[in-house]
Amino acid sequence: MSQLRYKIVFDGSLMPDASLDGVKSNLASLFKSDLTRIDSLFGKGPIALKRDLAESEANQYLSVLQRAGARARKEPDLAAALSLLETDEEKAAIATPAEQASQSMDCPKCGHHQRAAAECSACGVIIEKYLARQALLAESAPALATTRRPDTQPSPYMPPRADIDPQAGQVGRLKANSFNGRIGRLRYLAWSLVLMAGFAVVFAALSAVTLVSETLGGILVIAASVGMLVISVQIGVQRLHDMGWTGWLWLLNLVPIVNSLFWIIMLVVPGSAGSNRFGPQPPPNSLAVNILAGLFLLLIAGGLLAVFASGFAILAILGLFFDQLVSGS
Repeated sequence: MSQLRYKIVFDGSLMPDASLDGVKSNLASLFKSDLTRIDSLFGKGPIALKRDLAESEANQYLSVLQRAGARARKEPDLAAALSLLETDEEKAAIATPAEQASQSMDCPKCGHHQRAAAECSACGVIIEKYLARQALLAESAPALATTRRPDTQPSPYMPPRADIDPQAGQVGRLKANSFNGRIGRLRYLAWSLVLMAGFAVVFAALSAVTLVSETLGGILVIAASVGMLVISVQIGVQRLHDMGWTGWLWLLNLVPIVNSLFWIIMLVVPGSAGSNRFGPQPPPNSLAVNILAGLFLLLIAGGLLAVFASGFAILAILGLFFDQLVSGS
């Protein structure tokens, strides 16, 4: 007995405290469709958004749609249970008549009745080749009938056909000491600044320990450095995950010259919209994240200005030196 299949039905009803415009916008994002087609789902009566689903799949679709504000429901899909394939009972029922008629046959082309043979004695057609050709034509005919002409536009009253994102509307959990998850550009800057500031405080405290015991202080400094490196790698991997890239690309930071360019790429390339293969999108940035990220950018800009200023100062000193050499000569 085949497993019961389900369909998702929507009649335009909304979940409590859900606004119509908000639900339409959410559905357009879920189905990757435009608002014109989404508008056709409202005021038209019950519409089957998805058919032929297993119970677990139907529950998943239902949960996502309800989170988007659409009060959809799950119903048994009786049409999916219909099949033109013969069951074992039907095959057993027709087995005996088929055996009785196996000694004679009708030509599939002209209908001539004769004893079973490979060739029709009336029209001369090779029966096996004729049947194979008819089967090939029967398979290709539905495909040609359903092929849409390039200039044919889809009806705006058809329900969306795109699969919805099961993780739509969800946000990932934030965890700095993990190789899983995703963080955006600003949170990557903020966490990096906090990590460096924390390491500076720990290093200052361990410097006092070295005054008492150089061995113990050295061991603690090494342990703190390793811990900072591990956490730095973890948040870097999460930044790469947000871009949709594998975390193994972080190893490019170990390559001279390439590491500087790659770090800039990690700061510039935005994250994937919605969920990707590494999980749902990260939560929105808080005020603290924005402030810390802005402070880090100011520090970077100040460092670059200091480098340029020192470079100009060195050039000025060299210019004075050469002027003195020329005047002295």
